[in-house]
Amino acid sequence: MFDHVKFGVSDYAASRSFFVRALEPLGVTDVREWPPDGVELSQPKGTVSLCLYETKEKPAHLHLAFVAASRQQVQAFYLAALEAGGKDNGPPGLRPRYHASYYAAFVIGPDGHNIEAVCHVPEA
Repeated sequence: MFDHVKFGVSDYAASRSFFVRALEPLGVTDVREWPPDGVELSQPKGTVSLCLYETKEKPAHLHLAFVAASRQQVQAFYLAALEAGGKDNGPPGLRPRYHASYYAAFVIGPDGHNIEAVCHVPEA
């Protein structure tokens, strides 16, 4: 659980586009922009946020896992992320090595970060 995560990206436009499109199925939108090169993303009335800003520094690889309310949201995230330019790093499916109901998908974002959507709810 986190309040916010902020990290630098090498191509602000590409990363902003990727995260807005990939996270849209999870209800995430851009809630605030800091011209010319920063954005805060969150769910409506959300209490946690993801902040991106452009930097020339090369950030270390980062793993971000976003909560999905359903397995369908995990699947929608995966497809949206691939359409937004992400690279497959593990298609939607159960990951029983974590726990019996761990349903997740993984993509590599524009800066090489491992981005995940995970649903912990057992299938109905």
